[in-house]
Amino acid sequence: MKILLFANTDWYLYNFRRSLAQALCDAGYEVLLVSPPGPYGEQLLSMGFRWVPAPMERLSLNPLREAALLWWLRRLLKAEKVDLVHGFTIKCAVYGSLGARLARLPARVNAVAGLGYVFISDSPKARLLRPVVRFLLRVALGGPRARLILQNCDDVALFLEARLVQEEQVRLIPGSGVDCGRFVPADWDAVGLRSGRLRVLLPARLLWDKGLAELVEAARWLRAAGRGVDVLLAGNPDPGNPASVPESVVRGWVAEGVLEWLGHVDDMPVLLRSVDVVVLPSYREGLPKGLIEAAACALPLVTTDVPGCREVVTHEVDGLLVPVKDGVALARAIARLQDDPGLRRRLGEAAREKALREFDERIVIERTLGVYGELVGNVAGKV
Repeated sequence: MKILLFANTDWYLYNFRRSLAQALCDAGYEVLLVSPPGPYGEQLLSMGFRWVPAPMERLSLNPLREAALLWWLRRLLKAEKVDLVHGFTIKCAVYGSLGARLARLPARVNAVAGLGYVFISDSPKARLLRPVVRFLLRVALGGPRARLILQNCDDVALFLEARLVQEEQVRLIPGSGVDCGRFVPADWDAVGLRSGRLRVLLPARLLWDKGLAELVEAARWLRAAGRGVDVLLAGNPDPGNPASVPESVVRGWVAEGVLEWLGHVDDMPVLLRSVDVVVLPSYREGLPKGLIEAAACALPLVTTDVPGCREVVTHEVDGLLVPVKDGVALARAIARLQDDPGLRRRLGEAAREKALREFDERIVIERTLGVYGELVGNVAGKV
């Protein structure tokens, strides 16, 4: 049996779905990874995976180029004799499913982690594209041997209300999971509760809808209040996303002295164990992996009360929720945690317990394979 995993970046396959691909390979299944070209493709190849670069441009609206991509996918699926295609993110869900239909491949799984730029942004371009994407999603997601994996209850309700998919085709699986054996807490007994300056981290792609403007507002507020808080930003701009924050803007914040930009960080467990609080003032998420990784490291979390984020954080239990697009509320939540080290520890320990209980990647992989089994046989039982 051959399963194709299709994503809009090689980075996504490497960071979010490598464990799923490895679980399938370990069970004796053929796995083909497909994405636009990039540096992580070579890393996937070096690890023994089969990876094929796709002629795909994430921002392209050229009808000829898009038609060529569909035809390329159809030929690939037929030539490789793929049994099931699993697409991640909206564009890959649409194109992977349409390519599968053209190749007469009935088994299709799509995982949409949030609604993305087209549905979040109020820009003229996003409003123009929205009805087109809705139509294409209805076509792509339909069929008795198709399943849609969503990451939070709000997205399930939204997709059903918009009549994009039938209820019996939807499966709710919380994200891509995290390796809770790799993301572990700092040794509290050895280092004790940190004192002095508070280190606050936002780990995310540099997109406006991740709440970067609100982070900067909070950092300015904390500095004006004389707070000893170091604000760290880990991640790179994403030129393939219309909401990407230009690098020049980020460097301007650094020059102003409101935050420190770390860029891309390979060893996130080490970074997370060096900070005190993790924040994500996002406008909407599927299920934010950065928060789950921080939770696994027993860090207190501050995030917005929006779909996706509130699946990870229960207010006052394992983190703090603040209103969306409110930098001052974010700053006050950070200040509260700075003033109360005991609260930081209590929230962090509860976050770790929840990560182990709900978000461990072994749970997510098992449930994903169960979805495959609904369409092509008992995959889960063979792993």
